[in-house]
Amino acid sequence: MKEKAACLESPLPAVAVRRPRHTQTNEGPRTLLPGLVLSVVLAVAGIGIGKIAWFSGHGLSGLTVAIVLGMLAGNTIYPRIAHSSGPGVHFSRQTLLRAGVVLFGLRLTLQDIGHVGVAAVLVDALMLSSTFLLSWLLGTRLFKMERNTAMLVGAGSAICGAAAVMATEPVVRGRAEEVTVAVSTVVVFGTLSIFLYPLLYKLNLHWGFLPAGANAFGIYAGSTIHEVAQVVAAARSVSPDAANTAVITKMVRVIMLAPFLVGLSAWLARDAARRQAGTGARSTKARLAIPWFAFGFLGVVILNSLGILPQRMLDMATGLDTLLLAMAMASLGLSTHRSALKKAGIKPLLLATVLFCWLVAGGAVVNSTVMHWVR
Repeated sequence: MKEKAACLESPLPAVAVRRPRHTQTNEGPRTLLPGLVLSVVLAVAGIGIGKIAWFSGHGLSGLTVAIVLGMLAGNTIYPRIAHSSGPGVHFSRQTLLRAGVVLFGLRLTLQDIGHVGVAAVLVDALMLSSTFLLSWLLGTRLFKMERNTAMLVGAGSAICGAAAVMATEPVVRGRAEEVTVAVSTVVVFGTLSIFLYPLLYKLNLHWGFLPAGANAFGIYAGSTIHEVAQVVAAARSVSPDAANTAVITKMVRVIMLAPFLVGLSAWLARDAARRQAGTGARSTKARLAIPWFAFGFLGVVILNSLGILPQRMLDMATGLDTLLLAMAMASLGLSTHRSALKKAGIKPLLLATVLFCWLVAGGAVVNSTVMHWVR
């Protein structure tokens, strides 16, 4: 099976450059150009580096490299040019991100669901919901973290890594440093998965905890590893069949991003109304921040499932999508200062560690149980 690209694969806090509100609604092409040029240069460099064998072999896609390059530039040269590049960087991080999420639907089809069966879909749904709920509960109650940070870390672990983090940010209205911290946890534990899962496959041959066979292990890998690139790298070490099944299972998990965002937005609006009522303040209708780009994403998936788009058009569109997402990742890195990461402390890493253990151990239990029930 033709390999599919990585899942959207990955304001300055203290020294953030915030534009006056009126400039955000009157941005002309000339105002945006410096920041867009900077973002595209970093994006192209990240994509190029991500194609190097060592990086691709370790599941580090061009999108992940782009955010690292953005952070390096953001903490060195960017503060000197932020006054002129800020509008374009902000545009890349907001508007281009949403466009990239919509176009990402061209990599998926509804037929993917049929390829892995009901068991894989059920496993994906259970792992997504349980991982995100666990992150929210532990993050806010045990680790006493800000709710946004806990949700962003949970989204990255539960769905599709950096892409899910960035797609969730507009819904929870997270800050740039919160997004970067969440993306960092995805990189750390997703990379660890690349080396751990082939070992788990060999151990399973002796323990028999999961159903035997490469396809069953592929469902396990696709339902529990963070990024698609990391899924490919880990499952390819097992067998081509395991890699094919793992990627399709992962893509089904990605499709669940759209209903997840809509459900999260509705829950946040309801929670805001409840909190307002609890304070005794005058009741006002809670604002539902509908993530319209999630519907665009799902619509593009349906369009692609019809099989009416020429392959050449699909190739061009997916190439453009990769560039847009890399620009968004690079601009995110530019907007994040090292002091923000230091301020976040060790709590997000501890939370991500617990989630990783759940994905590995709890995911094995969920996979084994569901596959026993659904034959």
